[in-house]
Amino acid sequence: MLHQGEHTVQRRAGLTRDRWGSARVGATVPPVAADFAGRQRLVVIAAADDAGAAWTGVITGPPGFVAAPDDRTLVVGRLPAAGDPLAGLFDAERDIGILMIEPGSRKRMRVNGRAGRDGDRLLVRTAQVYSNCPKYIQTRTYANETVRGDAVAGGELTAGQQRWIAGADTFFIGTYAPGQGADASHRGGNPGFVTVTGDRRLTWPDYTGNAMYMTLGNLELEPRCGLLFLDWENGDTLHLTGRARVDWDPDRAATVPGAKRLVDFSVERVVQISGGMGQRWAFGEYSRFNPEGMEEAPASSATAH
Repeated sequence: MLHQGEHTVQRRAGLTRDRWGSARVGATVPPVAADFAGRQRLVVIAAADDAGAAWTGVITGPPGFVAAPDDRTLVVGRLPAAGDPLAGLFDAERDIGILMIEPGSRKRMRVNGRAGRDGDRLLVRTAQVYSNCPKYIQTRTYANETVRGDAVAGGELTAGQQRWIAGADTFFIGTYAPGQGADASHRGGNPGFVTVTGDRRLTWPDYTGNAMYMTLGNLELEPRCGLLFLDWENGDTLHLTGRARVDWDPDRAATVPGAKRLVDFSVERVVQISGGMGQRWAFGEYSRFNPEGMEEAPASSATAH
């Protein structure tokens, strides 16, 4: 089925290839994808709540906590924990976007479909299953587990949260569009690639990717989206929901190295969870695709949020 948002964005970007994007993605989980899922420790999920606000969260566990019992089903062996903005949403089945990412190998796989709670696990009926290229993924290796703490909510970014975002080299974005489902995707770059312009406003560059424009296609139809920033060293999570607007002005994009266009995000709600990731990961190296070349490994994390 043609995704009108993707089609519009592709044409605006100069791509004339037909059936490129979600229209060409299959629903089945091939054996290689099932094997990959079974090795993962980290699953990013995205969904909209009953009010239409989009949120992105993370579920973690030991290898084997994600499984594909058949070629149209994915089972995540845990649910979003208390305090996570997605906690409790899947008591009723709804659209979900899933990103499984293996930072050490720079491999990632996306699964979109419908999900509902099945006891203490998440049962997903797949609609789209596909892998992504390794661009802009910084390598990291699993270190250990963390203890989950309190969640603190607000309507704007604190000074500490602004520093966290300004120093980030990775974030995740969840989008959705009516009748098109939900999607979770990855964004990466050197520290500072996300610009904080106030306590309720962020901007990031859109770099060259696979030209499917599944994220931008959803935003073309529905600006509400959710962002997730992970404190990899300490395990804290920062969840933002708000609205994004893509700026196609080439002159403005030219001011940011590597940017094809810029995305402006207005913050509406913020949730920070101490230890919300449930894991710590050690930094390896930056992606060679990051504009402006390689950086040295970061010093300590920006926590003292």
